[in-house]
Amino acid sequence: MANSKPAAAITQGQTGWLSLSALGALLPLTPYLPYWLGALCVATVLWHGWMLWRRFPMPSRWLVNIAAVAGATGIGLHFHTIFGKEPGVALLALFLSLKLYETRNPRDAFAVVLLCLFLILSQFFYTQSMATAAAMAAATLISAATLIVLQRSTTPARQALRSAGLMLLQALPFMVLLFFLFPRISGPLWGLPADAQHDTTGLTDTMSPGSISQLSRSDAIAFRVQFEGEMPPREQLYWRGPVLTQFDGQSWRMLPPLGFSALPYAPSGKRYRYETTLEPHNQRWLLALDYPAELPAAQRITPAFQLLSEKPVTNRLRYALSAAPDTQPGAKELSSILKIALQLPANGNPRSRALANELRQSHRNDKALIAALLDRICSENFVYTLNPPLLGRDSVDEFLFDTRRGFCEHYASAFVFLLRAAGIPARVVTGYQGGEINPVDGYLLVRQSDAHAWAEVWLAGEGWRRVDPTAAVAPNRVENNLAAAVPAGDPLPLLTRPELDWLRQLRFRWEAVNNAWNQWVLGYDNQKQMALLKKLGLESPDWQTLAALLAGSAGALLLAMSLWVMGQRRRVDPLQHLWQRFDAKLAKRNLGRHPWEGAVDYARRLQAALPDQAREIAAICGLYETLRYGRVGTSGKDSLALLKHRIDAFTPSRKIAAP
Repeated sequence: MANSKPAAAITQGQTGWLSLSALGALLPLTPYLPYWLGALCVATVLWHGWMLWRRFPMPSRWLVNIAAVAGATGIGLHFHTIFGKEPGVALLALFLSLKLYETRNPRDAFAVVLLCLFLILSQFFYTQSMATAAAMAAATLISAATLIVLQRSTTPARQALRSAGLMLLQALPFMVLLFFLFPRISGPLWGLPADAQHDTTGLTDTMSPGSISQLSRSDAIAFRVQFEGEMPPREQLYWRGPVLTQFDGQSWRMLPPLGFSALPYAPSGKRYRYETTLEPHNQRWLLALDYPAELPAAQRITPAFQLLSEKPVTNRLRYALSAAPDTQPGAKELSSILKIALQLPANGNPRSRALANELRQSHRNDKALIAALLDRICSENFVYTLNPPLLGRDSVDEFLFDTRRGFCEHYASAFVFLLRAAGIPARVVTGYQGGEINPVDGYLLVRQSDAHAWAEVWLAGEGWRRVDPTAAVAPNRVENNLAAAVPAGDPLPLLTRPELDWLRQLRFRWEAVNNAWNQWVLGYDNQKQMALLKKLGLESPDWQTLAALLAGSAGALLLAMSLWVMGQRRRVDPLQHLWQRFDAKLAKRNLGRHPWEGAVDYARRLQAALPDQAREIAAICGLYETLRYGRVGTSGKDSLALLKHRIDAFTPSRKIAAP
């Protein structure tokens, strides 16, 4: 049996392209890998490139295998598993960086490129922003150029990148077709139960002194809102989130959510319609303007008027609502709910309890007591600050009587404690207050720095009423924004500082573009796809109908592109067409022209290979050169006809001289 021919070794230049492809795939992933692994993978690829440049021998295969086992062990110890998205991507990154050291032949090289392409795709597991898409496009371009260089090692870098870009542009119409017609799935592209629990910033179901003030130092966007028509006045922009009713002396907690499919109140007054785009926060609650006037089918509402989704919000979510801020809910509240809204720990904060008893003795009317408490907060030397001092065991006492410096959670917590101690049902509501209009696209941007806490009290005959003690001590917080309310020198988020208005305007433009990407690209879900298909006349297509539509559209697109290419071929100038025919005849004898060969060099090589036809070859190539570069003795038309006649009559000899 004949021995199989060994695969040809790849060149140094091809190996360099593989290193560049690996670097393009790995660099954007490094923020999402364990810090030691990201640094190790990038350093490994760079070290491979340096060894290649210095022409040092590559390490032996057993050493590479030891490194792979050690790295996989480290990944297993870091994640406590080797299964799932995070460890899976980490293992692929490790194997890619090490695979370069044992790549010797084209088969190994193609495996490296496939690994690069998969790692490029895995970037979407972590973020789907425009910047990520741009980085992926650049890395894909490099990988496609690498495939071209692997096919022909002498291809110049500029030509390889140009050809790769042209191929990607030709594939773009098919990508758009797949984007619009491929069946949309609900949920993430890749997800295991443990994968959904990644860290996010935002409100939680507990509140303790300092929790919201820390969150307010972030200017990350919590959600975006687009109103249909008029927007409510700023003092009504209270976005309800977790409602906290249980207090243990240090922290407020939310009761286990119990959602209903119908509103527990009758909406009244003017309504405002809006659409919210909520960033993922891994919790079930939704942010809504007080008070929802309708309840979408996929949402629930708690007895505390808090909206819930059916499952945790792990992906960007868009929902439409209407609000009736003048509604007075809870006029006939259940006694069990009012009982919970009066509960306090048996001990702790004695000075606050004494103050509540004093207020109750002076004011038998609940409204009068609340007004007196607000006057006390407003008239005494309280400070609204992002840097409140640490509080001890009796946190309410220390805030009210000692430090008198706090953020919204301090005021809301102390206010609700005093009301409960005075016998008035009350609870803490957390969420967001206000927001800023992006002048570029008109969306209201609500950031983490807009996080807020306020009180909600129950009054007989009226129901639950919002009372914001923060507004008593820092009215600018509600009327304007956080930056206008806190003392000078407090650590505001960078771009909320007044002196950086020019930078804030740039951010508005970037956020508007990013929002358009989120709305029209990432937001193209199953509902939007069904709406598009309905406009095309397909009411409720199944997957077979979608597959047929996709196949038919792709076939029509392929036919249109083929006809366009054929039309382009017909427009090739006649001289070039004749030259290509001459080259095609000689290619059948393995004497085709190389891309870098001009007419003179090609003629010399042909004359050496076909000495019996040297004169005829010289005539054809000389006539082509004369016509191409313009030194024509006779009329161009006659010379072109003569060249056509010579090429038609020319038949390459089967007898080829040895080189």
